[in-house]
Amino acid sequence: MTQSSSSEATRHFSPAASLAALGAHLRQIDLFGPIRDRVKIAQKTVKYTPCDKLFDALISILAGAHGLSEINTRLRSDPALQDAFGRSACADQSVVQDTLNACTTEQVTQFSQALTTIYRQQSQGYAHDYQAAWQILDADLTGMPCGKKAAFASKGYFPQQRYRRGRQLGRILASSYHEIVVDQLFNGTTYLRTALRPLIEAAEQILELSAAKRARTIVRIDAGGGSLGELNWLFERDYQVIAKDYSGQRAQKLAQSVTTWVDDPRIEGRQVGWVAAPGSNYVRPVRRIAVRCRKKNGAWGVGVIISTLSARDVLSLTGQPSTKETDEPAVLLAYVYFYDARGGGVETAFKDDKHGLGITKRNKKRFEAQQMVMLLNVLAHNVLIWARSWLAQALPQIERYGLLRLVRDVWHISGFVEYDGHGHLNRIVLNQLAPLAQGLGAALHRLLAPTQVVVNWGQT
Repeated sequence: MTQSSSSEATRHFSPAASLAALGAHLRQIDLFGPIRDRVKIAQKTVKYTPCDKLFDALISILAGAHGLSEINTRLRSDPALQDAFGRSACADQSVVQDTLNACTTEQVTQFSQALTTIYRQQSQGYAHDYQAAWQILDADLTGMPCGKKAAFASKGYFPQQRYRRGRQLGRILASSYHEIVVDQLFNGTTYLRTALRPLIEAAEQILELSAAKRARTIVRIDAGGGSLGELNWLFERDYQVIAKDYSGQRAQKLAQSVTTWVDDPRIEGRQVGWVAAPGSNYVRPVRRIAVRCRKKNGAWGVGVIISTLSARDVLSLTGQPSTKETDEPAVLLAYVYFYDARGGGVETAFKDDKHGLGITKRNKKRFEAQQMVMLLNVLAHNVLIWARSWLAQALPQIERYGLLRLVRDVWHISGFVEYDGHGHLNRIVLNQLAPLAQGLGAALHRLLAPTQVVVNWGQT
């Protein structure tokens, strides 16, 4: 719907007027510029360049599309949203699909390099102060189900989908900032112990981790990456590590050396204790903590946490005073709680991306095409995280929002997008009945001050 508010201004309704405001800011900082400059796809331009079509795919993901076919309904039917992002029109979803299918390994590399540039320009993770605080990197894999005819699709571990085929998505997350540093796609039979090194090496390149920075970086991994060889590789590269031992049988044996078990006050039935057996196979000194819980059959389920962190460091990381260094139960539990925190890091990030961005719903048969989709997902995730931090100073409650709430509640407030007589965006009016309209409107007004775009909520 289009309305004339004066002889010189036009107004267009958008179901995602708040996202249009974000688009105006991304356009002002030219976020997509490095991709436009670097990614060269060998495809004929008829109406839209290949990079235009990649941009359309990104906007549709930010608009909540869980499938590329939704480009037509989420974006193509919303000219005001297109214009706010700097697009005069939107390509059909089939044309966007053709562009993704035309991509080769060369374009994947180019896109990855462009994302590195964007990450270094915008992220808090790259600007991290290593002297002031630890950098925490979580590493993990998650299953990405797809059709059996897709490249590199194979039977692997897909929770509650026993016979499903798919690929594995490996990730390094800068957990203090909730930013994706690295995503890489592997075949369905890949485990973290084989994916860990390429993931860490890619993170080193993106974050430009010198030896001094690596010594102030904590790598946190679950049992899938806790093999002796992978841990020693990390130790030799000077990382601080907290991990779970890969071998369940070894964990059972090590637990037998525990002389005193301490009850966990947070989780009923869980107990922790120091492993007394020597860890002579590790190239650096480590502390090991056995953790056990009762299974349904009454037997003990046992795991062993391995860490190079000192008691003082792990107490600080869990928000406890260094005076507790002599309190053995407090130190034991601090190691366990810090390891548990990965559940609120990379595991939560995967869940957020699956629910909020629908990353498991966009599947391509060609591996390179799927890699391009994965990189678009990475950029969408980080843009939403950065936007949350941009707005949090004026709208503090937004800090606790996950990606699903950001996409659904923050960036889908309807309203009008207004243009002056020269066709320039000059005002966005949010639906005043939306619960977040007033607070978000004020935050967006401040964000868009350099663009001279006014944001309000229902005022005329």
